[in-house]
Amino acid sequence: MHTILILNPKGGCGKSTIATNLAGYFAMRGKNVSLADCDPQCSSSDWLKVRPDHLATINHVPVKKGKLLVPGDTEILIFDTPASIHDQKMARIVSAAQTMIIPVLPSPIDMRAAERFLKHLIKIRKKTVNKKIKIATVANRVRERTLAAAKLEGYLEKLELPNGKKIPFMTLLRASQNYVYAAERGTTIFEMAPSKTFPDREQWQPLLKWLNSKRSLP
Repeated sequence: MHTILILNPKGGCGKSTIATNLAGYFAMRGKNVSLADCDPQCSSSDWLKVRPDHLATINHVPVKKGKLLVPGDTEILIFDTPASIHDQKMARIVSAAQTMIIPVLPSPIDMRAAERFLKHLIKIRKKTVNKKIKIATVANRVRERTLAAAKLEGYLEKLELPNGKKIPFMTLLRASQNYVYAAERGTTIFEMAPSKTFPDREQWQPLLKWLNSKRSLP
């Protein structure tokens, strides 16, 4: 089972959007996908509730007595995490994941917050982060061809762990109404008309290629 964690304690960075679209993508490819919504806002859970029956099935992972009840035949498990996650819960979730995706918004506040988060993460889970999980970043909700987009891309391309290991910057995802449309209807950009979502799909390709390769696994 490939466990993929979408994590950034900064609120509003689009974790649920990335989690739901990844879940839909892998389900379309015939994978048995489970989506664990660890966020009290329940955005991913609400998305699953309105997901049309004719689309590829995605399992909702319930929580019972503090434990996630993951179906035994799950091939892809995606964690959607809350903002302001406390150290103990962060350490527990990170230790259960193989791959971590960190979405970052194009603002100085968000870039500084991402750097602080990585330093803090290393502090509480140094062994796990250095050896047992692969991390990548994604520039999210970006207005293309803007100064803010260029600054964020340059920043993420240079971002590294405290041990000097470079964190791969996967892609830039534009601020698109297609994501809003998909969220409202329980679908994904991969399940909408290709003619309408082609630019968005193209931006996802580097991330998807990485996730489908051994490079994203410890």
